[in-house]
Amino acid sequence: MKLHELSPVEGSKKSPKRIGRGHGSGWGKTAGKGHKGQKVRSGKGMRVGFEGGQMPLQRRIPKRGFNNIFAKEIVAINVGTLNRFENGAVVDAKALVEAGIVKNSFDGIKVLGNGKLEKKLTVKVSAYSESAKAKIEAAGGKAEVV
Repeated sequence: MKLHELSPVEGSKKSPKRIGRGHGSGWGKTAGKGHKGQKVRSGKGMRVGFEGGQMPLQRRIPKRGFNNIFAKEIVAINVGTLNRFENGAVVDAKALVEAGIVKNSFDGIKVLGNGKLEKKLTVKVSAYSESAKAKIEAAGGKAEVV
């Protein structure tokens, strides 16, 4: 096959609708725009969210608080959930995703101190609470910050 032999799939190319070319075409006279008014005139039209002079929805609804666009999304897990791993295992973000404990590591994972750890693990995550770090080390494991 050569470039000059290529052609579009049958039915994929459609001729454009010829608007304003006489009433016999079905799109004559007002050309699908109706009679008079702001939407009939040529030019830019109305901005997004314009409601004909009525106070627009985005201005009517009360606004509260502040949304920090630079905030880091940290996933929190508890020490008790780490019991799923075998004794002596290395637990990092990849291992937590594979085990199904977290869906995505986002900007980091923090281990919190809720629960009891009965296995010796090497945990490599972004952050720990003080109680979580103490519980990991009391079980004979290591708590490393990555």
